[in-house]
Parts: sequence; structure tokens; C-alpha cells
Amino acid sequence: MEISFHGAAEGVTGSCHMITCAGKKILIDCGMFQGGHELNEDNAEPFGFDPRQIDVLLLTHAHLDHCGRIPLLVKQGFRGEIICTAATRDLARLVMLDSAHLHEEEAKRRRRHGKGSEPLYDTMDAFDAMDRFGRNADYDKPIHLGRHISATFVDAGHILGSASILLELEEEGHKRRVLFSGDLGPDERPLLSDNQAPSDIDIVVIETTYGDRDHRPLNASVDEFYDAIRDAQERGGNIIIPTFALERAQELLFYLREGMERKEIPDTLHVFLDSPMAISATQIFRRHPEAMRADVERMLNSGQDPFQLPNLRFTRESHESMALNRIRSGAILMAGSGMCTGGRVRHHLRHNLAHSDCSVIFVGFAAKGTLARIIVDGARSVRLWGKEIPVKARIHTINGFSAHAGRSELLAWHRQAGKPEITFLVHGEQEEKESFAKALKHTRVEMPKLHQRYEI
Repeated sequence: MEISFHGAAEGVTGSCHMITCAGKKILIDCGMFQGGHELNEDNAEPFGFDPRQIDVLLLTHAHLDHCGRIPLLVKQGFRGEIICTAATRDLARLVMLDSAHLHEEEAKRRRRHGKGSEPLYDTMDAFDAMDRFGRNADYDKPIHLGRHISATFVDAGHILGSASILLELEEEGHKRRVLFSGDLGPDERPLLSDNQAPSDIDIVVIETTYGDRDHRPLNASVDEFYDAIRDAQERGGNIIIPTFALERAQELLFYLREGMERKEIPDTLHVFLDSPMAISATQIFRRHPEAMRADVERMLNSGQDPFQLPNLRFTRESHESMALNRIRSGAILMAGSGMCTGGRVRHHLRHNLAHSDCSVIFVGFAAKGTLARIIVDGARSVRLWGKEIPVKARIHTINGFSAHAGRSELLAWHRQAGKPEITFLVHGEQEEKESFAKALKHTRVEMPKLHQRYEI
């Protein structure tokens, strides 16, 4: 019986782990490396195993760094079954098709510059990957994978349909309960239930994205969000919110609706969700009340829409998005990407950053080197499409909306698992992992390197 690590080891992205047991090879996630040119090159490197030999792929959730290399896996010969929750299946289809389109566009750009190359994978590869999706997993119901092997998906509370996965394994009389955290969500989210962990676990593989710190309380962040909106409205300008398409956009719509209903913010505000991917993701949320908190599920099942606002408009087409640049005041423009690395939000920044009556509200993590981080760090001007744009808009940074559990919540989840013999730390920078390791008790801690294998 063996576990090996082929992504999210020595880094935060590219989740991909493998269990070998009783003649079966089981993959947990197959995600994209993200964050820089050198990581893009890593995506084209060999997986560290033969895709043709993988029997089953268990997908924890639909973020790109967990599902983004599945089309490449299929392209290189994987013919096994992919198992995930129904909500994850729908979101993964959206994410993989979007990723394939981006790879195709990047390949065209390189060819125009005389750097001919094929995309990592294309739209047909993404469709081929969807053909490999088989059984849907329900939370807390074991799925038989083979003789003496079963998988149970447990609510991770991270994004819609996200799961931690318990593998119960037996080989030659040797039994192991191995728990993969996936990405864990924080407590008391507005749309999703709290994360859960089975007990009596022998081996834990846990993410450590925020292993060294806790988040600001959510209620304080929501209050600050409303304050920023009221401030912008009083000054008369537009509000630009760079938005991540999965979860963050839907949470913000939920809070905007609540704020309007409670008279915290005016219900006359015109809100535009200017992201085709976020629009499609919102529609998927509406389809899956079973994956949400009980109170939100009741709302949807009774015909109420937790994402509907009095003056909400979805702008899916590019000409509709371009028309928004003619609006000079009174609008909330939610557009991707969250870190302003691409997408429609850059156009809105170009037309609004130079106006002192406008505001930009950042509600997510901004990595070093991204346009979002440059603005957050106080740049007086930024370069967009060859033109220097002065930053005169008011900048707000609200840090409490993270979809990841903080340090205290990660430790609480680990305690629920019992006293595992071994704990593997993944999905974190070295500093975060080392800090988190010091807080763990009654377990042997390992920080695997890429492609490292362990007998379990």
C-alpha cells in the first residue's frame, strides 16, 4: 500500500495525489499549477505516473488547481472513472471548458509571435474528459471502488459540492483509513455548511494554505463591505469589484441582497454581474440546493432566489460588457478576474480608476505581481493596454471573505480526525507548513516533495 504526491507538494497549486492498493491505482484530484510562467511549463511536464494505469480519479472540487489537468490526463490515455458530487461535476465542466478556451487562445497568441506550439489541451479534450465522469457521490455514503476499497465523500464547506474524501483500504489483511482534506472552508459561511471530518483516521493529507494565520471575522468584513458601498454611493461614482467566478461572486450577490433587504445599502443600486463564467456558475448554484446550508436549500426549494436583486443584470455578451464603460455613476460592476490578471475587469478599471468619485473593492487574495496586488500596494498609476492610468479611485481591501479555513479551523478539523499516525502537509508554502506542523500533536508530520512516495 503506497501514497505518492504529484502536485500541491512544495507549493500551493496543482493538487494531485495517488493511492496504490490491492492492484488499484486511485488518483485524488488532477489540478493545474498556477501562478507564473514557470508553473505553466510544469503543467506540460510528465505527471509522474502513467495516466493509462489509473483506475479511478476522485475529484474533491471544481477549482482549476484541482481539476484543471483532467483533460490532459485523458488526452494522455486515462480511461478510468471520475467520481465526484453532482455539483462538482457541473462546475468542473464549466471550469475545464473555460480553461481549454484559454489554452487555445494562448496558443494562437504564441503562433502570431512566431512561437508556434499546440495548446496544452483543447475544447475537444475537455469534452472527452467529461465522458469519463461516472457515478455521482452523495455526502456520507460510501462508494465501492474495488475489492476491499471504498471512498466516502464528506462535506468540506469550501465551494459548492466540495468534499474531503475518506478512503478505506485493505491489502493482505493490512487496513488503513486515509483522509484527504481537499480544500477546507471556514466556519459559518452564508451558503455552505461547515466542513466535516470522520474520526479514527490512520493517515491524514491536509491542506495548509492558511496554516500560519486566521482570517478576520466574517461579520466585520460584511459590515466593511456595506460601508465601502455607502461611501462610494455618497461620492457618486461607480464601484468596481474584481470577482472570482466560483463562490465569491455568489456570496457577494447573497450579501448584496441581504444588505438591501435590511436597508444597510440602497436597493436602487444597479448591479451588473459581468462575467460569463460567474453567470453560469450562479445558474449551477440554483440547480443544487442539496449542496447548500439547510436554510438556503429551503429558500431555493420554496421558489425564493438568494441571488436575486431588484436591479441585477447579467451581462454575458461582450457588447453588453463594453456598453457598461459608458456608465459614469451609480453602478456596481462585478467582473473577473479576482486578481485582475485578465478578463473584463481590466476594461472597467481602465475606465474608472482615474476618477476620484469611483471605488474599487478587493474582496479576495491578491498574489504578488498581479495587477490587483499592485493596486492594493498603493500604486499611483498602472499600465493598461499601453496607457498609463492614474489611480485616483478609492481603494478598499476586505480580507475576511476567504473560502479557505484559517489556522484554528484547520487544527479543529485535524482534531476531529482523531490521532492519525501520519499527517501529510500539502497545498501550502514552506513557511505555512512549518508553522502548522508545530501546532500538531500526537502525529508524525511529513512535508512531501513532488513525486515522493511513502509506504503506508
